[in-house]
Amino acid sequence: MLKSLLLLLLLANTASAQTPVATPTEPLRLALSAVMLGEQQEMLLRWQNYLATHLQRPVVFVQRRSYREMIDGLAEGKIDAGWICSVPHLRYPNAQRLLAVAVWQGKPLYQSYLIVPSSDKTTQSLADLRGKSFAYSDPESNSGRLIPDVEVQRLGAQAKTFFSKTLFTYSHRKSVMAVADGLVQGANVDAYVYAQLARFQPDLIARTRLVSQSPEYGFPPFVASTQLPDAEVRQLRAVLLGMTGDAEGRALLAYMGLDGFIAGDEKLFAGVVALMKELEQYEKITR
Repeated sequence: MLKSLLLLLLLANTASAQTPVATPTEPLRLALSAVMLGEQQEMLLRWQNYLATHLQRPVVFVQRRSYREMIDGLAEGKIDAGWICSVPHLRYPNAQRLLAVAVWQGKPLYQSYLIVPSSDKTTQSLADLRGKSFAYSDPESNSGRLIPDVEVQRLGAQAKTFFSKTLFTYSHRKSVMAVADGLVQGANVDAYVYAQLARFQPDLIARTRLVSQSPEYGFPPFVASTQLPDAEVRQLRAVLLGMTGDAEGRALLAYMGLDGFIAGDEKLFAGVVALMKELEQYEKITR
């Protein structure tokens, strides 16, 4: 009887030793919208290969038109992580959590640029665009929607009547194009994206003129779905933060125009919180 029991234990231990440890085999789904860098296909391919190699699992980039579509995907578990804006990050805390923040020009901060066509030699501020056409990037963009709307209200007006016409491009690049082509007379765009376009499409930027720059705000965050297991969140964060630690990662960051990623914290977005509260209070008063 004892020999039989020992044999069973031996067989069980052998089977256990031969069973591989479970690891994620499903692709990690990372979302980008065209509002950020979703249109730079070469960059995405290089980044995809880098992440897949260091995570040791397949990685796919999922394109979404708007930040709201990205939030819905994160909330439903159809997207594992994504690069969004601080406004949807702050508005929908149950759908996602902070994963990392990019460092650009030495700081995890960026600005919003007010631009007009290069042929416009007179506009000196947003006040000069009263009664003119204007392009927004995304309904929930800080640099492309919230900042100009707050500035308009500080002028004692409302965006819906201040501009003669507004449109959403769902892409900072397309907002720049709309201004350059004269389709609209002004737009607020992400300074980082504008700088990237200056590197890769200087002829496009040459057809615009930078009028003013906003104060600095926390850089658009990289977030993870609240449904993504903690271990996978930690692993992805470690890979992003570790990009400065190897030659390939540094080369990719240089191509992206970034210094690296840091873990960051919610205090970075205090300025955006203040803008959201200011706009909300004004809208309550003017209803």
